[in-house]
Amino acid sequence: MRGSVSLRVSFNNNAGDKVFFDQKEQINTWMDLINWVIIFNESSPEVNIGKMEPQHDPDQGFTIDEDAITWYNPLNQSHPVSVCSESCRPGFHKKMKEGEPFCCFDCIPCPEGKVSNQTALVLRTFMKHHNTPIVKANNRSLTYTLLNSLLLCFLSTLLFIGHPGKVMCLLRQTAFGIIFTVAVSAVLAKTITVVLAFMATKPGSRMRKWVGKGLTNSIVLSCSLLQAAICVIWLATNAPFPDADFHSVTGEIVLECNEGSVMMFYCVLSFMGLLALVSFTVAFQARKLPDSFNEAKFITFSMLVFCSVWISFFPAYLSSKGKYMIAVEIFSILASSTGLLGCIFFPKCYIILFRPELNSRDVLIKKK
Repeated sequence: MRGSVSLRVSFNNNAGDKVFFDQKEQINTWMDLINWVIIFNESSPEVNIGKMEPQHDPDQGFTIDEDAITWYNPLNQSHPVSVCSESCRPGFHKKMKEGEPFCCFDCIPCPEGKVSNQTALVLRTFMKHHNTPIVKANNRSLTYTLLNSLLLCFLSTLLFIGHPGKVMCLLRQTAFGIIFTVAVSAVLAKTITVVLAFMATKPGSRMRKWVGKGLTNSIVLSCSLLQAAICVIWLATNAPFPDADFHSVTGEIVLECNEGSVMMFYCVLSFMGLLALVSFTVAFQARKLPDSFNEAKFITFSMLVFCSVWISFFPAYLSSKGKYMIAVEIFSILASSTGLLGCIFFPKCYIILFRPELNSRDVLIKKK
């Protein structure tokens, strides 16, 4: 009981001993925890599953043997489902309910300007079902690399918002270029994996030694290091810096990041475009390969969206001025990231969440 009113609970147990709770909610004697399961007016034998000792810290005085508990069979589970300890979805945070246990809370929207600290729903879904056939196919670790890089792609847009400081200008384009290169090179590695996996199934094929994590990891690492080298050369020769634009908007001074070497900026974009073009070409050729886990058709669509967005970016970027140039680049980053995420992963998420009967090895073997 809360407030200034004190409360003492006192009663006699079955053995005739006096049991009471004082104002600090402490007990004066030990208690047994008994498990009863009542089904259709019949009860199971009493089973001692734990005890509570007096004058102890609650974490130390309370013991329970979970293996000795017998749950009601129709529940079809080992533990009951808690109704108040679930987490809030991204974009919401917990607010404790006044006067109720600490585990009970409401989920309310995050304040404006705050960012959720939880990952993308897709990554969480794949990690929860990481042992299912559809997730294990096409190199599970490579899939996680792609999902994490896409998450960072979305977050990289935050570097384009706010006052253009020196560090912000140095990181803005270089971080965007390297992160996107990791994502596109992971897509390229997945595409090559599909082709090599099909070729390795042919009798007497020597391609089997190339199928594995070694090749895919080397593709992602080498492409990312090459893009990083381009960015290092850019920063070492003519790095971006904070600048003020007096001419783009009449009567206004626009604070912006001067790209320094425009040629190096386009080199970064061109390298990403080359990787995307190679991925699209290989995926388009492999889209009809007879494989139940053939991702080539989804990669083809994703690369088509990716290339369309960035081809449209150049004329829109060059024809924009001031803050509108930043808006065009942010839109291109978000649109291309969404295209990769949607085309490659949403079909899999649909099967995992809504058609789990198709996510089994037996069904996939029958399709083959």
